[in-house]
Amino acid sequence: MKTYKLPAVALTGLLMSVPALAQQTPQEQPQQRQAAQRQAQPQQECPVCAAKAAKGGSASSVEQAIADWPETPKKVAQKTMEKYGPPSGVTPSRLIWDKPKGGPWAEIILSRDEVQHDFPMKHTDVLEQVIYYDVPVDKVEALAKYDGSVIVDRTKGTLSARCDKEAANFLALNLAHDIITGKKDVEEARQAYAQAIQQSMKGEMPETMKKLTFEPKSKEQAGHADKAVIKKGQ
Repeated sequence: MKTYKLPAVALTGLLMSVPALAQQTPQEQPQQRQAAQRQAQPQQECPVCAAKAAKGGSASSVEQAIADWPETPKKVAQKTMEKYGPPSGVTPSRLIWDKPKGGPWAEIILSRDEVQHDFPMKHTDVLEQVIYYDVPVDKVEALAKYDGSVIVDRTKGTLSARCDKEAANFLALNLAHDIITGKKDVEEARQAYAQAIQQSMKGEMPETMKKLTFEPKSKEQAGHADKAVIKKGQ
């Protein structure tokens, strides 16, 4: 019959562990095993906690959100933050500025997902900037013909432009205002838009691309809640 001799280190460890186990109560042993199992398990990130951490647009949350974004929206994000500061809302696919200081906007929405737009030249739309504006019903079709990235929401009372640069959004909204007020028809506005973009590409930025040339409405002045056609109880 073979005999095995334990190494001195192993034997010492065994002798030291026996008294420790003897001192534990039956209730303590399962509790310690459960604690060890919990420590061994990988910690999973809480989605709700992550969302709360991102709320408010801290530098780390924004950097994390845009880390894998395409080049265009990532550059626009950095430029927008330079002017308006950190966003007030951060999601994996959007940065949102609510009533940012230093501009006329009711809201700025920057999207990770690019929308292909070929007018007046090929580019992608990522930056939507919103103002309050009471758009007459009979002008909605004209605005749609002028530029599909000029967006009307009559219920909220908003008018927005979506492009890849703030200067282009200023231009789009200024010309939309000209259509609404009768200063230009659709074709005239489209021609003026193309000419202004060409001018800016030569390093000559027209005034219509630097700021709004009109005063936006307030939220109370612009919204249309419409009217109920079904009464309660019917």
